[in-house]
Amino acid sequence: MKKLVTLLVVLLAIASLFGAGVKDTQASSGPITLEWWTWDPTMQEENQQIIAQFERQNPGVKVNNTIIGTSEYWTKIRIQANQNKLPDVFTMSSGYIEEWAKDGLLYNLDSFVQKDDTFDIFYKSIFDTNKAISNTDSYYAIPFALVTTVLYYNKDAFDAANLAYPTDAWTWNDFRNAAKKLTIDKNGDGKIDQWGYWFYGRYAHIEPWIYANGGRLLDRTTMRFSPDKNAMDAMKMLTDLVLVDKVAPAPKDMSAFQQQDVFPQGVAAMWVDGSWFVDTFRKKLGNDMRWGIVRVPSGPGGTNTLTYGWPDSYALAPNTKHPEMAWKFARFVAGEGIGLDTYMAGKIPSAKKLATDPLFSDPNQQPGKDMDLLIEQAAGPMTTSYSMGWSEWRGYGGSEALGLNGMIDAIVNSLMSFDEAFKKSADSINTVLKRLYK
Repeated sequence: MKKLVTLLVVLLAIASLFGAGVKDTQASSGPITLEWWTWDPTMQEENQQIIAQFERQNPGVKVNNTIIGTSEYWTKIRIQANQNKLPDVFTMSSGYIEEWAKDGLLYNLDSFVQKDDTFDIFYKSIFDTNKAISNTDSYYAIPFALVTTVLYYNKDAFDAANLAYPTDAWTWNDFRNAAKKLTIDKNGDGKIDQWGYWFYGRYAHIEPWIYANGGRLLDRTTMRFSPDKNAMDAMKMLTDLVLVDKVAPAPKDMSAFQQQDVFPQGVAAMWVDGSWFVDTFRKKLGNDMRWGIVRVPSGPGGTNTLTYGWPDSYALAPNTKHPEMAWKFARFVAGEGIGLDTYMAGKIPSAKKLATDPLFSDPNQQPGKDMDLLIEQAAGPMTTSYSMGWSEWRGYGGSEALGLNGMIDAIVNSLMSFDEAFKKSADSINTVLKRLYK
């Protein structure tokens, strides 16, 4: 009798498990709803068109898009994370990938990447940049665009000074010599009307020079702020442009300008910043000023073929109920199912078919064929200075007056010596990093 009872219990247990399995299978084959969060309100109409196309191709799938402005996005998405309610697919910043991956807030995409034709469709180099940023051996985000840093130059100013345009082969000496000839008091009143160059402590103004000189800011083994000689040489070269060469203004003297307006208003003839400003200049300048882009000049310690760039990406919630469909949708919106017109000019699509579209380097719009440089950068080696706590130690956004940004500004504003500033910055930055990396 006991054997019969035991047998019945086992059979009931098996039946129960089988029933659960059928229920799960039915659920997975039924209607699917995906939540998709993004941070660009200007894309509302385009996002709805993307959703409509995806839903037509995938009957039974519904996608809801929530758009939150960048100023509120991270506050609200962190609340969702704390409540274990992350959307299935959401926009992810390179600056937070390591932190979120470490905290278990991102779906590990390795299984999808390895079994799909991912790298036939997308640039592997951009995916690998995300992997490096995560400080792991795994993929936690699917990039939809890459932004790089380039040297912008005013062709009209170069022509007026009878100077040859910059090339990718330029060295620091070439750059400095041109900057001196482009720093001009046009009306003889003793005040500079056109500076050769413009920068301040901003990450996109400093790091490109460091990496073009073969330098580094962080020791990735110890995860401490430890600029090597090449990095220190790059930052000294830059600060000397203000303090010694007098070819760039001190930031304190430029308070009347937004930093991104100095170059297009003709106040500086050269400027290094993100490739996304291509879109801004096309809209602001039209053909009122002729301009171009080249690689940041190489320093004596390195080569400018290593690009300072970072992806904008999508991530999947670690607890999404529909990982396969979420991955399919993420690939779709990352480039597989959208057009080049979805992108800001200067943002490089991670999907090869879009990046190689002839319209990407539209000869009818500035900077014309110079845009080919961005494709070269996308296919080549890249690096960043991102880490946990990056916005705090680097001085980003609301923290620009702090961290490394604030220290560099203090140097060029003559508030602190170079050596004093870097001793102070090393102490304060490593306080942040020690808190996050035990």
